[in-house]
Formats: sequence, C-alpha cells, structure tokens
Amino acid sequence: MADMMNRIKALFAPKKGNEQEYEPLTDESGALDESGYLPGREEVPFSWLEYSIFALIGVAMLWAWNMFIAAAPYFQKRFSSHEWILENSQSAILSVSTVTNLTAMLILTNMQSSASYPFRIKAGLLINIGVFTLLTATTKTFLDVSAPAYLGFLLLLVGCSAWGTGLMQNGAFAFAASFGRPEYMQAIMAGQGVAGVLPPIAQMASVLIAPPPPPAGGSDPTDAGPPPLREVGTAAFIYFLTAVAVSLAALAAFVPLVRRQRRRELGNLAAAAGLAGAEETAEPPARHFVSIPTLLRKLHWPAAAVFMCFAVAMFFPVFTSKIVSVRDDGSGGRLFSPDVFIPLGFFVWNLGDLAGRVSTMLPFSLRHRPAALFAIAVARLLFLPLYALCNVRGRGAAVPSDAFYLLAVQFPFGLTNGWLGSSSMMAAGEWVDEGEREAAGGFMGLCLVAGLTVGSLLSFSAAGI
Repeated sequence: MADMMNRIKALFAPKKGNEQEYEPLTDESGALDESGYLPGREEVPFSWLEYSIFALIGVAMLWAWNMFIAAAPYFQKRFSSHEWILENSQSAILSVSTVTNLTAMLILTNMQSSASYPFRIKAGLLINIGVFTLLTATTKTFLDVSAPAYLGFLLLLVGCSAWGTGLMQNGAFAFAASFGRPEYMQAIMAGQGVAGVLPPIAQMASVLIAPPPPPAGGSDPTDAGPPPLREVGTAAFIYFLTAVAVSLAALAAFVPLVRRQRRRELGNLAAAAGLAGAEETAEPPARHFVSIPTLLRKLHWPAAAVFMCFAVAMFFPVFTSKIVSVRDDGSGGRLFSPDVFIPLGFFVWNLGDLAGRVSTMLPFSLRHRPAALFAIAVARLLFLPLYALCNVRGRGAAVPSDAFYLLAVQFPFGLTNGWLGSSSMMAAGEWVDEGEREAAGGFMGLCLVAGLTVGSLLSFSAAGI
C-alpha cells in the first residue's frame, strides 16, 4: 500500500533531474516560485488596461453564440409554419456552429508561419459585426420569407459567425500567449465567463418584469397563445444589436493594443541590436512553424485537461434545461416557475464558472502540475450522477431541495469548470519555448473547441433522461 501511494504521489509531482521532456522551460535553471510564474520570462509588465481589453475580447468571442441561444423563441416563431424545421432548427444551428468552429481551428492551427494573429482577431470581429447587422435588419424586414429559405439564410450566417469566432479564438489565445503574461490568457477566459452570465439574467428579468399570464379560461382570451412575431422580433432586434455593439467595442479597444504591442516588440528588437532609435526600421523575426505533434508532446497534459474539462461541461445544459424546482406547485411564486427557475440554474452554473476563472488570479496554482489538472478534469465526471438526484422533468427529487441543486451541484460544477479551464490554458505558455508561445496558444484553443464539439455530441446520450 505504501508503495502504491508513493507511485500516486510521483505521478503528480513535477519531474526533475533527467526527466526533461515535460519540465517548465526557463531562461536559466531554477525552480518555480510559489505562484507558478517563471523567473526571467516576464518581459512585458502587467497592465490592467491590457487585461481589460483581453477580457472584452473574451466577452465578444462568446457573445455571438449566446445571442443565438437567447433568440431561440424568435427563431421558433419564424419556423412555426414548418414542423420539421421547428423541431430540428436548434440541432441544426448547434451542428453547423460546432463543426465549422472546429474546422476553422484545425485549419488556422496549421497556418502559423505567415499568420497575423491580430489580423485574425480583427477579421473575426468584423465578420460578427456583419452577421449580426444582417440579423438585426431581418427582424424588421423580409418577415414573409418561407421557413426553409430563412433556415438556409440563418445557417449560412451561423457558419460565418462560427468561422469568425474560430478566427478570434485562434488569434486571441495566440496573441495573448505572445505577451508572456498568463494573466492575459486568464482575462480571455474570464471575459467568456461574463458572456455566459449576462444572458440568463436578461431572460429572468424579461419574465419577472412582464405581467403574469392570465389563468386558463381567463376573461381576456386575446392574450392566450405564443407571443406574436412582432413582440419576439423586438427582443431579437435588441439581442442582435447588442452583439454588434459588443463586437464594435472590442474592435475599437483592440486596435490601440496592437499598436502598443508592435511598438514594444520593435523597441526590444532595436535595443537588442544596440540600435537606439531604430524602432521604425526594425522588423520582427520570422515566425517558425511548430507542428501539432510537437505541441502535443510538450502540452499533452494541459491539452488533455482542457479537452476533458469542456467535454464534460457540455452535459450541464442538457440537465439544466430539464430540472425544475421542487416547489413548482404555485406556492413559491414566479421565481420557482420553470420559465424563471431554468434560467436561474444556467445563471448559477455560469456564476460559478466566472468565479472559477477569476480565482486563477490568486497565488495558489496547479499550473506547474499539469498531470494533476488532468486528474481533476476526469474527476469532474462525478458531478453528472448528482443531477439524477434532482427534480428532472418534475418526476421528483431524491434530494428534495433546490438549494442542493443550485449550491451543491450547479455552482461547484461551474466553479471547477472555470478554474480548471483557465488554469490549463494559462499553463500552456510555461511548457514551451518562447518562440512557440503563439503556436501553443492557438493549439490550446483548438483543444478547447474540440472538447466542446465532442462534448456536445456526447451530450445527446443524456437527452432522453
């Protein structure tokens, strides 16, 4: 037993001595400090302004997808005349988005030598601005087109948006990694967490603020039935216009950041060459290609951890959309009705996710123990059986408590997701050479998207619970 415990401890211990293959790279030999940061590799001073810009890019990165989800009632109304499209439109949107996003990441990860990562970020933002400008316009025009024609138009825009998101993901993670500041990678992850928290709040507020529906057989039968297209179209107009505004704000903030980093890089090159004042003529060194097998050999533990983290996370929407309050009998008020309680479940999970992403700014870190990160990612599978103890489809709960569901299942599941995902992404830059940081950032983004894609496909196995 003692021998077995020693082997387990050795698995998670950082390798030393002649085990060089998976050891953090430093400019000179030395151990990691207690925060997990490497001495000699922090050439760029930390800036809260730069951190905030990367966080805004993270918000814009996921805002588009969240708006497609938030506008589901609008799309359902547009497809109400075609039963098959109505039933399968959400699956079609999910499939087109994830497959296109993963394809974009695979292609972009293999296009490194001539890559301009800032250009990819700007191109992705411009694509989303164009996509959501068109969607905003169609909430007021072309309302009479057929359901099949609108579905084709919508899937084309979903594919374009997913490609733009892929450009942003690849470019942002690579560009942030080039700074040599793990905090900037965490800023992108935190921004994504913010983008996940806000839509459920909007959904709950829209229900709680609106007057309650009349009881069955009430005196005003004109209020019965689903809301008209004009009403849901107004809400969709706001959703899509907000997505345009977020992308415009991110683009406006990002352009000065690129210029600032460009001046910094050229200044460093000129100083290294002893050419004071030659910043205008200095050129950055050519970027060398780093193959995926090379990156996988160096980053197999962080890559596996982030892949498993987000693959497991994709089960939570399936369960959350089916779990209702144990007080859904009219006695607890509107907060416990499904149209509010289900968004509340999404909000609590995303709040935990955001808290986990922000918590990686604390000194404690496991970034120097990537095998431990992977072990935690696998252990998170234990959260999935806990959902069966809750009130799935109103069939009754083994643990009849909304507090158990929200505080013991949803929040910790989201918390561990945010902390683990951010820790894994931040670890990548510490295990590669300085010239490989950009490629490592893009590769980790690929692993994240691959985890989301595989998880979304596997989650269909739980759809019939």
